[in-house]
This record gives sequence, C-alpha cells and structure tokens, in this order.
Amino acid sequence: MNLKNTLPLLFLLISGNYAFSQTSLNSRIDQKSQSLESKIVEWRRDFHQNPELGNREFKTAEKIAAHLKKLGCEVQTGVAHTGLVGLLKGGKPGRVVALRADMDGLPVAERVDVPFKSKVETEYNGQHTGVMHAGMIRIWQS
Repeated sequence: MNLKNTLPLLFLLISGNYAFSQTSLNSRIDQKSQSLESKIVEWRRDFHQNPELGNREFKTAEKIAAHLKKLGCEVQTGVAHTGLVGLLKGGKPGRVVALRADMDGLPVAERVDVPFKSKVETEYNGQHTGVMHAGMIRIWQS
C-alpha cells in the first residue's frame, strides 16, 4: 500500500465511519481518496519543497499539529524537541492504530528535476549543503 492509498484510508478511519460492508467500504475509500487527493499532493509537495533538518522542523511540526487539531486529535508538541503526538480517542474500547512518520529533512542536495524540488540550503557539520525530504510513514495495529 503506497502513501497515496494509505493516507485517505487513515483519514476515513479517523472519521469514525467503520460500519460498512467490504464493497461499501471500498467505494467509500475511493470517494474519500478522490476528495482528499489534491490536498494530500499539495501537503507532500510543500513538505518536499521546504524540508527542515532534524530538531529544526518547527514549521513542519506546526502545520501537522494544526491539521491534527482540526481532526479532533489531542496534540502534544515539543516531544524530543520538535516532535509531536496526535491522539484520537474513540468512544468505545477496541483496537489501536499507530501511525509514525519521519518529518525531518536530510543534509543531501536534491538532484531530481521536479517543480517542487527542494532549494533549501543550510550549514550542517560545518559544511554548506542542500536539504531534501525523504520521509517515511509506518503504521501499526494491535
């Protein structure tokens, strides 16, 4: 499952709409995916174009925290300096889903030619370098 398919599914689950038949659920996921796709692409390109090195992800964390709050999550910021935790509590006992995403950029000059290419440069370990975003998302369920 790739990022394009994972995030809309996560948003659907967060919205609390679980009780559908498999066919109905697939249809609903397709509809939600289509309605969210342009926003998710916009976020991805913004994060990709404006990467921040580890422990310097202030703008990135601020954007993510604001969106999690809009979703109704309880948000803890400043975790390990610039990290954050979003907690969405359900009204009933049940399974737990955890999502972990790296949001730091790496001290590497980006060499791809896309419109949202990172042009960020910084000082890292005493050397001038580019910064690129190569994030990762992991999902656990118990």
